[in-house]
Amino acid sequence: MSLLDDPGLFGRLWAAGYDNGSNPDPAPAVDFLEGLADGGPVLELAIGTGRVALPLAARGLAVEGVEASEEMVARLRAKPGGEQLPVAIGDMADVPVSGPFTLVYLVYNTLFNLVRAGRQEECFRNVARVLAPGGAFVIETYVPDPVDMERTEQQVQVWDVTEDSATIRLHRFDRAAQTFVRQTIRFDGAGVHLKPFGMRYAWPEQIDQMAAQAGLRLAERYADWHRRPFDAESTSHVSVYRRG
Repeated sequence: MSLLDDPGLFGRLWAAGYDNGSNPDPAPAVDFLEGLADGGPVLELAIGTGRVALPLAARGLAVEGVEASEEMVARLRAKPGGEQLPVAIGDMADVPVSGPFTLVYLVYNTLFNLVRAGRQEECFRNVARVLAPGGAFVIETYVPDPVDMERTEQQVQVWDVTEDSATIRLHRFDRAAQTFVRQTIRFDGAGVHLKPFGMRYAWPEQIDQMAAQAGLRLAERYADWHRRPFDAESTSHVSVYRRG
């Protein structure tokens, strides 16, 4: 089994600094999701540190979560309101909760974190199992760039260089499998530190096919949380799938 098959890997490696990074403002997503929740209850897959779930719960919705990383959940619990959110520790593809939920959501490209073949499809099937009739499953991902697909099979990026440390990021792509492995490497006085990460990316029409196979239909698609129209130039999409 690959190291990247471990659903808790990302959280163990990145939880400590996750909220200090360049994560987007959650407010547009919260506004969008609140409008679809139909009073709840609501489920976030890969709830992480509660970046979206906590402000959504603050609007009066009953929000639950699934998260594979106990380190991420510990960060969530330390925030105001975090102790009150029910969180199941487990792989988001398994959706280890009962439901039914009026809304399930999975944001910020996290569907692509399921790198093993078939796991994204299993995620859709399990979401369909816990959705209430007419309920919505919302996905936010980037749209793969065809130009990027033509680049070399390996990429090297210099991220940070100081007097006593250096950080580089390496990528290896498998175009046929639609996967990549990324390694962030930091060199400093304490040694060499590795943070591996992988993704299995998919185009919107491929995601639509996964949804259809799970009995979900595409109801709405936008370029972003502000409901800007999705077109051939869009670099991301927010898609709403419905059960029934």
